[in-house]
Amino acid sequence: MARTRWLWRSLASRLALLTIVFLAVPVLIYDQFRRADETSQTLLLQSAQQQGRLIARAIQPELGRADRASLPQMGQVLTRFADDRTRLRLLVRPRTLSGGDGFFYVGAAPAVSTADLDAERRQLVEQGVLDRLGSSCEGNVPLAMRVPRTSGAEEVLTSITPMNTGFGCWALVTSNDTEALLGSSLGRPYWKTANVQLAALIYVAMAGLVLLVLVGVMRNLHRFGDLARDLVGGESPGESFAQRNTVPELAGVAEAFDRMVDTLRQSAVQLRRAAEDNAHAFKTPIAVIRQSTEPLRRALPEDDMRSHRALTMIDKSLDKLDGLVSFTRRMDEAAADLLEPPRKKINMSALVERMANSYTGLLSERKLHMRSSIQPGVVVRASEDILETVVENVVENAVSFSPADATVSVRLGRNGRTVELVVEDEGPGVDPGNLPRIFERYFSQREAGKGMPQDDPSGHTAEGTHFGIGLWIVRRNIEALGGTVTGENRRDTRGFRMRIVLPVVG
Repeated sequence: MARTRWLWRSLASRLALLTIVFLAVPVLIYDQFRRADETSQTLLLQSAQQQGRLIARAIQPELGRADRASLPQMGQVLTRFADDRTRLRLLVRPRTLSGGDGFFYVGAAPAVSTADLDAERRQLVEQGVLDRLGSSCEGNVPLAMRVPRTSGAEEVLTSITPMNTGFGCWALVTSNDTEALLGSSLGRPYWKTANVQLAALIYVAMAGLVLLVLVGVMRNLHRFGDLARDLVGGESPGESFAQRNTVPELAGVAEAFDRMVDTLRQSAVQLRRAAEDNAHAFKTPIAVIRQSTEPLRRALPEDDMRSHRALTMIDKSLDKLDGLVSFTRRMDEAAADLLEPPRKKINMSALVERMANSYTGLLSERKLHMRSSIQPGVVVRASEDILETVVENVVENAVSFSPADATVSVRLGRNGRTVELVVEDEGPGVDPGNLPRIFERYFSQREAGKGMPQDDPSGHTAEGTHFGIGLWIVRRNIEALGGTVTGENRRDTRGFRMRIVLPVVG
């Protein structure tokens, strides 16, 4: 249901539907008009055939008396029946001849040049009209034949009526050059008529204009999308939405997008500045309090256990407060990175290898081993600080939960158009019931000073205090870069697996 609703609302779907309509409508309309035109042609031909039959009946007595000597006067006979609309030609095939080639012209009204008569006769022979007449010399034959003239004009032969006399087979050809016939589709395909071509031209222009409007809007939206992806990707194309807009009606939308981008950028700057200022404002009094307790600690008698415990509680509270200030700053910076992530091309292979080597001392201290498989030349578009935070969190998480003599595995490689970073450990893993919640903010099951459930890779401070935002920061950072992060218990052995997927560049 949701997909159907999306398809209906999609501009591309509507454009495709409109294109189908524009293609289907003329086919349906053309077929209806063609049928109507066929009916009109039939009526015209029937009228012309009847007219030819009547004229033939009128001149038949004179043709019955005709002989070879009277043939030159046949044109005068036709003149009595010809008018401005009807043109007549008379052919005869003497009884001594046979076949269609035996016909020749003996009269025309009005007069027609010899070249035009030869062209007309040749066309009648090529289409087999005279051959059919020559076989029986019977029946009125309706025609729909266009005959060009040497003057550039055009006539439509509408009928040819045969008459059989003692002299031979006569054929009366009627033609018409009126607009009613020349403007119709008689003698040519219906789509070649002037009305159909004009209507088709107007329709194509209208359809093209509508489609151009929709395509223009879609292209403009694609330009907006390209610019938005460039901005999210950390690129600075040097253009605004208003500069990329080509549709005047979308000018207000483009300006609103530009204002939104400016607002987000200013908000990101203010968040980073506020995070730094707040951290400095809180850490200064914390440092002052910490320094102020030192003289008190030295001045207290060693046997005043109550006072020493009070100072110890103050120190732990200061440590916790210091950690809260640090994590609050990191959360604000993560929020700023979501609004305007600073990105550039980063050689992730070099970054992961450098960070993996930096854990040599910690691994030796905890009697752990690291196995790394890093494909060279893997490049992503990201912030180096964000990537370092992500890698540091997931690797330290794996290290913190690995027992002595265990192995931490780090793998980096390309998989098609993505890059995968996989970090595995041999620790206790995560309770399956808690897996869906490990990326939630403030979710932590760790006990102070103990590395049990694997839900907070780096969200700890001094004395093992945990705040449950480490994996939340990892997810926020990765999603800000257009990637995904997932966690799962290893099935082949004990331990946990973190998988990070990012788009690859180049």
